[in-house]
Amino acid sequence: MTGARAWQVVRVGVEAAADLAGLHARCFEAGWNAEDFAALLAGGQGFVAGEALPSGFALARTAAGEAEIVTLGVVPEARRRGLGHRLILAIVEWAAETGAASIFLEVAEDNAAARSLYGHHGFEAAGRRRGYYDGRDALILRRRMASA
Repeated sequence: MTGARAWQVVRVGVEAAADLAGLHARCFEAGWNAEDFAALLAGGQGFVAGEALPSGFALARTAAGEAEIVTLGVVPEARRRGLGHRLILAIVEWAAETGAASIFLEVAEDNAAARSLYGHHGFEAAGRRRGYYDGRDALILRRRMASA
């Protein structure tokens, strides 16, 4: 694979539920199924990214003027190549289009790579959920949008 400049991010909807479930299963131990993704996509926005084949994905939604990154993942063999950055930039652009004042997400406190990625994009700690990830704490991160 070539550098980050070759990555393309595309917005997707409910029709991509099975593909997103497949990517999710490659990224996380407890993968979500296509029905989970279809339900979430019915009220949210999906993103897939990659070169020839999708190697990363994200799902975001809005409510009450706030955006939330529900999940974001990059398959192991494509990590550390800028794909996560591209997905976050696409979500920030989408959130701005929706008029969201902030973007929230939960991240495992011990996931240093993800915390660094989100920190690079202006996400800051806004709270904690004790035992959220199978007994591990999650940090609630927030990024205020420029227009807010």
